[in-house]
Amino acid sequence: MTTENSSAGDAPASTWRATGQKSHELLTCTIKAPIFSYTHLELISESPTTQEALELDNLQARSYCNAALAQFLGATGSAIPIDILKVEGAQCWLRVPRQDLSPFAAAITAWAGVSDQGSRRVLRVKQCSDYLGAIVGTDGQDKLWSS
Repeated sequence: MTTENSSAGDAPASTWRATGQKSHELLTCTIKAPIFSYTHLELISESPTTQEALELDNLQARSYCNAALAQFLGATGSAIPIDILKVEGAQCWLRVPRQDLSPFAAAITAWAGVSDQGSRRVLRVKQCSDYLGAIVGTDGQDKLWSS
């Protein structure tokens, strides 16, 4: 984390502008490398009839992610810590260490899924970001340009 202050030494924290009003020096803070990254996953099915009835829970989300990581990366993938932040319907939001986001997304994307009663279920990566605020509240964006 880097902190900068444009005032030098013991200079006052405010200066006079041409209008005679005080302006305040701003303190800036930059987070260059966050510790965690966040991802938004969705459970999808080949069959349109079962797509509407899909429900995901914490145990299924962890099980599917662990299966994908173990299949794609072996024991190294199984060691990647996953924090489940929220599960709602067929969607879930996860937190993973930042350096493991790329292998995690690759494993989920390459995972073949599971078959249940003749229908294949897979996890789809909807969004990934180093900042949770960038992926929260974006429901319906994928439908914006499709009519």
